Amino acid sequence: MVDHARAARLAKRITTIVASAIGSEIKDPRLAHVTITDCRVTGDLHDATVFYTVMGESVDAEPDVAGAAAGLAAATGALRSKVGAGTGVRFTPSLRFELDTVPDATRAMDELLARARAQDELVARTAEEAKPAGDSDPYRHGDDSSGDDSNGDGPSAVPAVELGGEEPSPGEDRRG
Repeated sequence: MVDHARAARLAKRITTIVASAIGSEIKDPRLAHVTITDCRVTGDLHDATVFYTVMGESVDAEPDVAGAAAGLAAATGALRSKVGAGTGVRFTPSLRFELDTVPDATRAMDELLARARAQDELVARTAEEAKPAGDSDPYRHGDDSSGDDSNGDGPSAVPAVELGGEEPSPGEDRRG
């Protein structure tokens, strides 16, 4: 039976142990700019996927993702030993490291939202300066003497058309 709460607690503990081990105990220079972001543990608690991001050495520098992946692969055994000692579970889960794509997707989404905001501001500025194509009030009013009606009576001036024959008496049905 799968206990999701236990798997979530174990994942959180693995995240903490791996992050602290990379930061203080493992002295691989390839892991200097690695940040552990999340961990997912399978329901049987035998496999753990650890998600990480890599920062560049400076703001403008590209991160060394391949070097970080190689450093994590080399340190997997030591990290698994530390996880086993730190969690106290019967079976220490195997660790698999995967590059976290959420920050990149977030950055791309933020850029799209910024572009949309800029476009909205441009449309708003254009709308402020715009003027209506016709009159400011496009509707006809009763005091308006211009129009198609020569006598100004409007629709009531149209003569009624008889459909044929006599008018039916008040109680008679016309549909026949």
